[in-house]
Amino acid sequence: MTAPTHVRIRDDELIRSSLTDPEQFAELFDRYSGMLYRYVSKRLGPEPAEDLVGETFLIAFAKRKKYDPSYTDARPWLFGIVTKLLSRHHRSEAARYRALQRAPHDGVTESHVDRVVTGMTARAARPQLATALAALPARDRDVLLLIAWGDLSYEEVALALSIPVGTVRSRLNRARRKVRAALGDTNPMNEEE
Repeated sequence: MTAPTHVRIRDDELIRSSLTDPEQFAELFDRYSGMLYRYVSKRLGPEPAEDLVGETFLIAFAKRKKYDPSYTDARPWLFGIVTKLLSRHHRSEAARYRALQRAPHDGVTESHVDRVVTGMTARAARPQLATALAALPARDRDVLLLIAWGDLSYEEVALALSIPVGTVRSRLNRARRKVRAALGDTNPMNEEE
């Protein structure tokens, strides 16, 4: 198998080149808009996701001069922007979790909670998981969901939220404990429990 001839330009280089050629920034949108859309959609639903992703890229474009070029990956920066935007929608997110608590699982529509509980032995835990997520303080929920749904590392979450890695670890530990307790002290990802 031959290697592709297209050389991928690093995110920091794209941002830097977009300062003189704004069209270059579109490549970042192409790379990460789908990822951000899926993350926001899981938290708020598909309706507001498109608007928030668009707003994220507008903010990023406006602030690209301040981007720290020592970070070659722009994902933590973009997830940080979208997480700040999500904080303005905490009531919508809480309402979504309440609706998921009440909604029966019909097996047809795969919601964001369904994806989290994939692999769980009891689908009955879905309402408890939604309740547990809704009950978490926003700062703990942000860390948990950036790792679980944003697929970011501890270091990337720290960059996204402008907090130390140790704080990421403590918030994640606290969130996991609370979710586990809400699910009857079981780990929903282990079938044996």
